[in-house]
Amino acid sequence: MSVLLDTRFPKLSRTLVLLPFRHMLETALATHAVPSAGIECSPINPGRIDTMQICCLDLEGVLLPEIWIAVADHFHNDDLRLTTRDISDYDQLMQYRLKILRKNRIRLADIQGIIEGMKPLPGAKAFLDDLRRDFPVVVLLSDTYYEFAMPLIRKLGNPTLLCNWLTVSRSGYISGYVLRQKDGKRKAVKAFKGIGFGVVAAGDSYNDLSMLRTADRGVLFNPPDAIAGRYPTFPVARDYPTLARLLKQ
Repeated sequence: MSVLLDTRFPKLSRTLVLLPFRHMLETALATHAVPSAGIECSPINPGRIDTMQICCLDLEGVLLPEIWIAVADHFHNDDLRLTTRDISDYDQLMQYRLKILRKNRIRLADIQGIIEGMKPLPGAKAFLDDLRRDFPVVVLLSDTYYEFAMPLIRKLGNPTLLCNWLTVSRSGYISGYVLRQKDGKRKAVKAFKGIGFGVVAAGDSYNDLSMLRTADRGVLFNPPDAIAGRYPTFPVARDYPTLARLLKQ
């Protein structure tokens, strides 16, 4: 039997995790409401008048190192090194990972202990802080899990994160995962556009492509050469200053 556990924040409702995001949206809408005819609004950046833009970022590979690779390195298990850069089918990848974890008797608490010792990528927090000064809302859209990400999210200054969560057996093994919704990154961007925002987005992997296509402007950040070569319509940034410039232009 599996139960859903909030291992990192047991007393915190998942609804509360999203409250800061709701507040930011309400503030942005109140501050930058659609102007009446003949009245010009004050955009966050000069020249952005017709649509208020928000920024959506992938998490791992853009702001954080890949968690599964850190786990693989810790346990010296190359089977866990595969990511969405290698396997585009997310469910196939996750089912493979869960089998490896169970086979090697690796529990959620073991993984969380590794994550506690991880840090954001060099320069990631300063880059994110800079974006948050220029965009009214910056949202992290990820296929990771709250049980994994929250210690690292705190190290980034508690930005808004929309991701998934895990099911955990009573013995502490990860028994499954719950997708917030299928193709959630693309649908989130589509929803933001549906309520009147323009969206710029950045990601690094196969599972980011639908988000980048749906955004008004999509940027690849340090993608594998195979992805960059196959999808040349997306501009590529190899460092944070270039990524910031491409997102803000």
